[in-house]
Amino acid sequence: MKAVLQLSDELAAELLETDHLVISTPVYNYNVPAALKAWVDHVVRKGLTLGVDGKGLVTGKKATVLLASGGVYTDDSPIKDRDIATHYLKLILNVLGITDITFIAAGGAKTVDLGELSMQDFLETFDHQIQKSLV
Repeated sequence: MKAVLQLSDELAAELLETDHLVISTPVYNYNVPAALKAWVDHVVRKGLTLGVDGKGLVTGKKATVLLASGGVYTDDSPIKDRDIATHYLKLILNVLGITDITFIAAGGAKTVDLGELSMQDFLETFDHQIQKSLV
């Protein structure tokens, strides 16, 4: 059984050792990709990152989450309610005990695919937010 949990143990140990967790992810169909969900499933562990009472043990950490999506899910967006990824990641991080979270929503990436905006111009839009969050 120990061999089966080896990867999970390693990933949970990395999370517990870090001061600042950075998650950078695309948003697929309004949610996180399967690979990120698999990481979550490895690190949310009772007795390791969660106490036996279910209280998060990953405290005193900062998290920055950068989400790149084709759509724009700002407060004034008519499709804001479709943003499952932000809600999901906030919930998971809070359950783990991480409450100091900065979300950077790099929405509108489809403008790059459509040739309406260069990748450079798109990234520059979010550069200030990213730099500020890493201080």
